[in-house]
Amino acid sequence: MSLRRTLAVMRKEALHIVRDWRSLAMALAVPLLMLLLFGYALSLDVDRIPTLIHDASRTPQSRELLARFQGSRFFRILGEVSRYRELEDAILRDRCLLAIAVPRDYARRLLAGEQVHVQLLIDGSDSNTAAIALGYAEALIQDYALQLRRQWFDRLAGAELKLPVEPRLRVLYNSTLESRNYIVPGLIAVILMIIAALLTSLTIAREWETGAMEQLLSTPVRPAELVLGKMLAYFVLGLIDTLTAVAVGVLVFDVPLRGNPLLVVLSSCIFLTGALFWGILISAAARSQLLAYQASLLTSFLPAFLLSGFVWAIENMPVPIQLVTYAVPARYFIVVLKGVFLKGVGLRLLWGELALLAAYAVLVFVAATRKVRQRLA
Repeated sequence: MSLRRTLAVMRKEALHIVRDWRSLAMALAVPLLMLLLFGYALSLDVDRIPTLIHDASRTPQSRELLARFQGSRFFRILGEVSRYRELEDAILRDRCLLAIAVPRDYARRLLAGEQVHVQLLIDGSDSNTAAIALGYAEALIQDYALQLRRQWFDRLAGAELKLPVEPRLRVLYNSTLESRNYIVPGLIAVILMIIAALLTSLTIAREWETGAMEQLLSTPVRPAELVLGKMLAYFVLGLIDTLTAVAVGVLVFDVPLRGNPLLVVLSSCIFLTGALFWGILISAAARSQLLAYQASLLTSFLPAFLLSGFVWAIENMPVPIQLVTYAVPARYFIVVLKGVFLKGVGLRLLWGELALLAAYAVLVFVAATRKVRQRLA
């Protein structure tokens, strides 16, 4: 393989990129727009839950309980209704997500030391949000019930009630539990996978359609030099997108970068190489630009978004799907990004994922070279 011929292919492809300024502008702007759009729009945080109240008791005791909801940042009290049926109607019309119904005999049963029930009505059409909101409400009521039990015990026994086991919570790596810190590093991997595959998926297919490939056939350029030269031209563009995405994640979304930034650059370079080679493989297999575009989008966006652990935990997927995720390179890159960004770990713990990404890049390079050789034969 000749370095001179490889650089010549790279220079030819770079000139084509620069001359097509519309595609160049899109290649630089789309990752930034996607990161901003998904970063702000895609959130797993459930707070300020729209809540309606029906207080049939209207006593100081019931108001004390409802004040807990009003003082919590997780609930946004929309107001009170006078009839119970209005709660169900409000949920049906999507006016609120949660409704609290306090019974008429709440204060009497509470002062008598009896167990009293407070009803929570929740819109279960969005099961994930409903489960989180229900957990918040139950935890708040249980904490209030425990406080009442302590007060009741203090009055009867004249001593403070102490729990035999009291949990002390300490959240590591994401102390504020903001989903943005979890989503943005994975989002960087998904965007780079999509952009890298799309950038190179049209190169060889376009040359077959325009007739430029016949001119390349008359040159002494070998398949490996053709594949590597095209990849290097788009690698520079992909690296600019990577640095832009990382800068936006840190400066705009305030995602902590606790690890070594050089490790982010190294892992991104390895991941970009494999993703660019994958686009070239698709382009060599499909002589139509439309088919290459559709295939690259199908094989990059869907696996990277659904099967990489970007949003949904792989451990919660069915076992056959979990086995499929091992073939998704974005899975390993996301592990590296989250480890460096949030945990500050280094090569000692992430070398396995980096080795798999490097192996993937080599395998795709070999496959792309063979496919180009078959096309040129």
